[in-house]
Amino acid sequence: MSSVRTSTSMHRAGAAAFADGAVVGCGSLPHRDPEAAAAFAMSEFDIATIPSLPGRSQAETMLGQAVARVPGLAIAADGMLEITDRNAPGTDQGDLAAGSLLDADAFVGFRSFLELAGKVRLDGQRVKWQFIGPVTLGVALERAGLDRTAAFDLASACVRSSLIELSAAVSAELPHSPQMVVLDEPWLTELMSPGFPIPPDEAIDRMSTAMASLPTATLTGVHCCGSFDVATLLASGPGVISLPVSANLVDWAGYICRFIEQGGIIAWGVVPTDGPIPSLPDRSWRELSDLWCALVQRGCDPVKLRTNSLVSPQCGLGSHSVLLARRIARLTADVGKRVQDQSSATRFALGA
Repeated sequence: MSSVRTSTSMHRAGAAAFADGAVVGCGSLPHRDPEAAAAFAMSEFDIATIPSLPGRSQAETMLGQAVARVPGLAIAADGMLEITDRNAPGTDQGDLAAGSLLDADAFVGFRSFLELAGKVRLDGQRVKWQFIGPVTLGVALERAGLDRTAAFDLASACVRSSLIELSAAVSAELPHSPQMVVLDEPWLTELMSPGFPIPPDEAIDRMSTAMASLPTATLTGVHCCGSFDVATLLASGPGVISLPVSANLVDWAGYICRFIEQGGIIAWGVVPTDGPIPSLPDRSWRELSDLWCALVQRGCDPVKLRTNSLVSPQCGLGSHSVLLARRIARLTADVGKRVQDQSSATRFALGA
């Protein structure tokens, strides 16, 4: 298997539209009303973030969306994948069930967002959405009972097919809107562990190939909520990486500095989405500032750290109440405003 797109600069097309501390969501929202979720996704984030609604239906979980058109697979009561017909799952796109993804129950939130976007004339504004990545889906399929090769080949086919179709749907409704598309890869946290089902180079290739399936004007990237091997992730050639703020990232300073120098964007997860939720943005801002100071001491360009940054909650908001989700979004916006103010001041000082 080899990557279709080998130039990392192609993954970073359109990056200029996504920077300077703009606030972006992480996908899932807690709403059961899809129209309310769409309005929230447009009003609470600088970059309108197409939501999934796992609380409305189990079909809108990451795994539910991934297998919405795969015969022989379903979501079990525990939220994991189960094989309902062992002869059905295949690896070719032709094996996927006919019909539009947006007609499926798994994409009610996505469809409602596009419908509202047309009504409010969102076209021309930045849009972000995410979809499960081939590594995480492959792990889930193997755990459901497929053999390793079949699991990861099917995962790659499902992800590529879905990315192509969903991207086209967004472009049809919002032809002038820059798109940022992020692969959600929570299983990257285990990639370097002994016994992981695929080696790092295969994971790199599968993620890169998935991103390469999207139009070159799309800013593509990878999100992971936990700690992971940054060097491996960057080797897949993302234009944006989405990760929680952590002091441990200083250990990867050389990789992060080069990524930013080459035009890469980092979506910093500044507000925690598990455990106690802060009441004020000060601690989140201080942790981000401390991390940036440490990275600058390791050689990062202080200007590009600010100008090549987005801010987001650390993970999706689907497990919270709507009220708490709004609080997290607004805390994130407060941090984003501070980043934007610093970025503007830096540009002014440099005469940019």
